[in-house]
Amino acid sequence: MKTESSLVSWEKGIINTGDEYRIRKCMERALKGEPIRLAFLGGSITQGSLASTPEKCYAYLTCKWWKEAFPKAKISYHNAGIGGTTSHLGVGRVEEDVLSQAPDFVIVEFSVNDDSSSLFKETYEGLVRRILKADNAPALLLANNVRYDDGGNAEDIHTPIAAHYHLPQISMKSSIYAQVAAGKLEKRDITPDDLHPNDAGHALVAGVITHYLEGIKKKTEAGIEDGVYREEKALPAPLTENAYEKAVRYRNNAIEPLFTDGFTVDETPQSCIADCFKKGWTAAKVGDRIVFEVEGSCIGIQYRKTIRRPAPAARLILDKDTEHAIVLDANFTEEWGDCLYLETVMEHGKYGKHLIEIEIVEAHEDDKECFYLVSLIVA
Repeated sequence: MKTESSLVSWEKGIINTGDEYRIRKCMERALKGEPIRLAFLGGSITQGSLASTPEKCYAYLTCKWWKEAFPKAKISYHNAGIGGTTSHLGVGRVEEDVLSQAPDFVIVEFSVNDDSSSLFKETYEGLVRRILKADNAPALLLANNVRYDDGGNAEDIHTPIAAHYHLPQISMKSSIYAQVAAGKLEKRDITPDDLHPNDAGHALVAGVITHYLEGIKKKTEAGIEDGVYREEKALPAPLTENAYEKAVRYRNNAIEPLFTDGFTVDETPQSCIADCFKKGWTAAKVGDRIVFEVEGSCIGIQYRKTIRRPAPAARLILDKDTEHAIVLDANFTEEWGDCLYLETVMEHGKYGKHLIEIEIVEAHEDDKECFYLVSLIVA
């Protein structure tokens, strides 16, 4: 009986070879025994959802490959995956959660949480540019996971970004899912829910990635210089309006409200990056209110949608415009877990200072959870 790995065409997973310069430089250092820091930024698949242990997720398995491929180097591992999140949050938190670690090699994976909209094309490009411009010039690889029921993902908006910046792009759609669609690989052998890989699925994802890296390693060891190894130049002009490259995420340790009445600062320590409902503000009663002033042209509000219903609902008013108020309903209608929900409040509005007023407008005697305001993302 064939194993899952024998059914996958690894080479088909490389949908953009990209410029190998930064990865080769990183590997040259690793071959000399220098320390190399790996970082992974993405959603639940990157976090390791449905892997039996953290060491069975694709990110850790990729790190394991680095350790085995470069035994003289000290390889460190930093997983910044948070389930249910997009590149919109990614660009807002990349500085704190990834670049603060001064990584040498970064993998970004938001392909099943981003959708094919202009917003996510722009936030993804902003994230890519932010990483490429980091002071220590990390190598960057873009990974695209896939939904195994229909082959859906955000490659159609991510691929132009990869091509524009000459970045390597690895696809599970053209490699693993292609075999599922052809009936050669049973999807239940690699995923229990058509989205998150099990241990075998995570091993395949890591295999597609490390196949690409293995090819670069061989050329690096042999000193082969080809068309994809070149001294890089300044970044090209952006494809999108690129409003999000300098996005900032404000939590309670980074911004002071103009006014609060009933909203309480959450000072509970955050245990890890994935412990995401921390450093925010809580409220529970109708009339509880909080007001912020921010400066930018794009604004997002992040709050918790909970499966422990009922929960309160709030109303957001931007710049006193009551006719276009936004409802922030903390009741989550899906059942997979609490959602770190990100609501777009303003996209490409007038740049300047803006007033954000949030007030609890609905609460219940039997509420199971309070309203949790996580952060503001401003660009």
